[in-house]
Amino acid sequence: MEKERTEVNDIDRSMYDFRYSDEDSFKVKEGLTEDIVLQISEEKHDPDWMRQFRLRSLEIYNKLKVPDWGPDISGLNIDDIVTYVRPNTEMKASWEEVPDDIKNTFERLGIPDAERKSLAGVGAQYDSELVYHNVKSEVSDLGVVYTDMESALTGEYEQMVKDHFMKLVPPSDHKFAALHGAVWSGGSFVYVPPFVKVEIPLQSYFRLNAAGAGQFEHTLIILSEGSQLHFIEGCSAPKYNVANLHAGCVELYIGKNAKLRYSTIENWSKNMYNLNTKRAICEEGGTIEWVSGSFGSHVSYLYPSSILKGNDSHAEFTGITFAGNGQNLDTGAKMVHLGERTTSFINTKSISKAGGISTYRSSIQVMKSAVDSKASVSCSSLMLDDISRSDTIPAMDIRTDRADIGHEARIGRISDDAVFYLMSRGISEEDAKAMIVSGFADPVSKELPLEYAVEMNNLIQLEMKGAIG
Repeated sequence: MEKERTEVNDIDRSMYDFRYSDEDSFKVKEGLTEDIVLQISEEKHDPDWMRQFRLRSLEIYNKLKVPDWGPDISGLNIDDIVTYVRPNTEMKASWEEVPDDIKNTFERLGIPDAERKSLAGVGAQYDSELVYHNVKSEVSDLGVVYTDMESALTGEYEQMVKDHFMKLVPPSDHKFAALHGAVWSGGSFVYVPPFVKVEIPLQSYFRLNAAGAGQFEHTLIILSEGSQLHFIEGCSAPKYNVANLHAGCVELYIGKNAKLRYSTIENWSKNMYNLNTKRAICEEGGTIEWVSGSFGSHVSYLYPSSILKGNDSHAEFTGITFAGNGQNLDTGAKMVHLGERTTSFINTKSISKAGGISTYRSSIQVMKSAVDSKASVSCSSLMLDDISRSDTIPAMDIRTDRADIGHEARIGRISDDAVFYLMSRGISEEDAKAMIVSGFADPVSKELPLEYAVEMNNLIQLEMKGAIG
């Protein structure tokens, strides 16, 4: 039976929250069994090693317990989740060939308009499959590979995928990593050759449109020595009255003296369980920069991790989380220092309103080998009323006395004096509070390209409209 769909009425998200019929889509049955995993593997035309990998992941999933950290996810029942939904189209390289209903969805989200303006390439995933993928010739002529994971897996890059796939995030890491290993579908594969610097960003956009479904895309990026890339991902989904699940996986390999910026804006609906896993490893002199904006979703577990393996490698995480009514967003970052003179910096902002719960959870590990390393953590929370909640749960494991470690945390409310000052200049109370919150989020928005900074500020404005009055 088709699950009943409900409209969003708590906030005006007309720009983001819409859906079209998916009656022609192919879906596997709800739940998770060996037969379902094998059916997905057949749909994906997996090589034998990947099919066996999926089955081993399923075995691990059945043995592992649900993590005992993070918010309560008892409302999520995998037996009610459809793990694979194939839209009624094959992947297209021409936007005009994408079916109108899917194309209309992405066009309202700014795809491919953003590609024409400022991107080197775009991939667009609808439910479990990419429906559009294109990369500019001036980028591909440099030897840069940007394609969907299935094409990489079943084509000339199969060995590269096999050498890296879920090596950073093994299925044994936690129950939802094992789930991902069993049913993953879609996602992006990027390879940048030595000393190639991609001057304009690549982007992937993920849209989960089916009620009661899960999305399990896998992103694998490999940067060779001396290369450079900015990769952007965007996520959205319409709101339903049943649980949806996002359990994607991101694995980033940064070579010697290479640099990767990975930016994310997540605008999931408030029936979404966002249980995503992201991890990067840096070789000597390598740099990973995470920029993250988390909106929507009922529950989030999101802690991008950086492994500073090589000497003089560096990691930064800059993020903002906005938790509103009915949301429990548990986010943060993890830094693991292995090499000498490694450095990391975490700067997070969280906003909670209308009873929302925002939790910052971080981990800094400095191993004995990481002499002369530095790590700094700064987290700031802003609560917009007296019924919301904000928690900070930092952990530090320092195993050498030759390290410089710092941590600071601040929590506060909007200043009545600041609101009064702006209102005295003719600004409404609603707009005054929204301006203050946008200013609070500025350290994140200024790290994004202009179009995406505008999108993030628009989302903040929408969240604020739902909070006031």
